Amino acid sequence: MSSELLVDLGDEPATAQLGQLKLATIEDQQWPPDESTLSKSETDISQQFNAGSPHLPWDHPFYDIARHQIIEVAGDDNFGRKVIVFNACRMPPQHQLDHHKLLMYLKGTLDQYVESDYTLIYFHHGLTSENKPSLGWLRDAYREFDRKYKKNIKALYIVHPTMFIKTLLILFKPIISFKFGRKINYVSYLSELEDVVKCEQLVIPARVKEYDNKLRASLKPTSQPPMSPPRSPPLPDQVFGVPLHLLRQRSPDGDPVPVVMRDTISFLSEQGLEIEGIFRRSANVTLVKDVQLRYNSGGTVDFREMEDVHLAAVILKTFLRELPEPLLTFQLYNDIVNFASVSSDNQVMAMKTLVESLPEENYASLRYLITFLAQVSANSEVNKMTNSNLAVVFGPNLLWGRDNAMSLSAIGPINNFTRTLLDQQHLVFT
Repeated sequence: MSSELLVDLGDEPATAQLGQLKLATIEDQQWPPDESTLSKSETDISQQFNAGSPHLPWDHPFYDIARHQIIEVAGDDNFGRKVIVFNACRMPPQHQLDHHKLLMYLKGTLDQYVESDYTLIYFHHGLTSENKPSLGWLRDAYREFDRKYKKNIKALYIVHPTMFIKTLLILFKPIISFKFGRKINYVSYLSELEDVVKCEQLVIPARVKEYDNKLRASLKPTSQPPMSPPRSPPLPDQVFGVPLHLLRQRSPDGDPVPVVMRDTISFLSEQGLEIEGIFRRSANVTLVKDVQLRYNSGGTVDFREMEDVHLAAVILKTFLRELPEPLLTFQLYNDIVNFASVSSDNQVMAMKTLVESLPEENYASLRYLITFLAQVSANSEVNKMTNSNLAVVFGPNLLWGRDNAMSLSAIGPINNFTRTLLDQQHLVFT
């Protein structure tokens, strides 16, 4: 991956130079149908509107933008940062898309996450001369995203870049800050994204996957980029990625709450409750991997020695995300995604019934976590983490579909369920 933006093209105005660029349109203009726009985990999702769902009512102002699923949210990356995905191949021809509305919809999506560290992944394949926005729109879009949006974006990954996009960024160099320019990375093959995020959790369009395969096939065998690394066999004392019931069997005292959750939450309860933005910051990836290895090797971890609140917060989220089955289980997926259809008078009882149906170790771990998060929320005047903010952080780490993919159509209802659980935890866990 590269972030070089240091080449100049002379003194011609950017607009004139961009006008000379041509986009390859041979196969892209065929506009083949993509696979179903929903992941296979999302065949039974409530159509009620919420801010996090693309399934808006047909008369909603953003309906014709959201239905294309150009913008997705895909859980956390390997650094504990939220992942926002932009799919160029899902943009319809210019005359069928209101680009101003698209910009407003993108801002509305980012508004939910910009207070946290986040990563933006842009799949460039599929941008053609028929659907590319104007240079003026791109300039306005960059300027529209003020410091609030740029401050916490930690990386922008441009997947399958062409000479067009590289030249475009060079032309925009005068208005792109040096600090933001350093965050831009080119990704030539999907396998390279594995260093950043598990590709299985992304809803990658079929056209992008097919294009990636064609790029690989066109290379000589000696030039082939590495495929996504195979899963390593579990270590004897593996902790991350191990089912909760096995962790309980291994526990010397049979505690249903895993040691990683007890260690991190104990430390955070002591030293993290008044840290502003707790759970919103990322951590050093080397330290994260080191802590995981120590746990997986049967060692002990003392976060008090490290004195890094954000490291402990990321380890907690990572542990939850790497469970082979989410804490709220696949069995409850549809009930939770459709929970908004339950009347407000019945929600507490319905939620109590759902969580009490969980396996014992899941229920105990969920109760332990939610009780702690209630403490975090109680200090929200200092740490700025309200129940709504905590739900945005933890929702995608508590539940996902069987295919691991997470899109806006599910993430909104899951976050809403998590917020309600936090609001009503004193009634649900009695």
